[in-house]
Amino acid sequence: MKKRCAWAGDDPLYVAYHDEQWGVPLHDDRELFEMLVLEGAQAGLSWSTILNKRENYRQAFEGFEIARVAAYGEDDVQRLLADAGIVRNRLKVRSAIRNARAVLEIQQEFGSLDAFLWQFVDGAPIRNAWKEMKDLPAQTPLSEAMSKALKKRGFNFVGPTICYAYMQSIGMVNDHTVDCYRYEEIRKLAG
Repeated sequence: MKKRCAWAGDDPLYVAYHDEQWGVPLHDDRELFEMLVLEGAQAGLSWSTILNKRENYRQAFEGFEIARVAAYGEDDVQRLLADAGIVRNRLKVRSAIRNARAVLEIQQEFGSLDAFLWQFVDGAPIRNAWKEMKDLPAQTPLSEAMSKALKKRGFNFVGPTICYAYMQSIGMVNDHTVDCYRYEEIRKLAG
């Protein structure tokens, strides 16, 4: 049996997320936007709630096509608030739309959301070496800097803790514990 980070537990959805996605360097703008929306939606909730609603989010937000979401109007807000398959929080729904618009501006200025985000780690993942999950920080000076930069550009639901969870999920940091089988696999992926 493979040794995993303690948080993965035995829920098949969590295990799959841990084994296939968490910590893998991500560079596709649409997928980066999806994870940003999902991390923001998770605020105050459990990650399992969001993972269980992920496919519903993909349908409700039309595959997280950034330009489509950026064009959403009040009818779309109402449609999303009526969708029991997602977290029906008005602030979070409006934030997803606002953030899509901000992503479009970043793409114009930097060429991609990827280029903007990965500049915070000089284009290469940070490899930590945590022995236990309790050692992992909830936020770092880097996540604080990212949060400040995103907020300055009009993003919502991007506090330092959300940004750090986002950095972990998109592979900007390798926070698998050193005894987890994915730690070395991610290290090799990142080069």
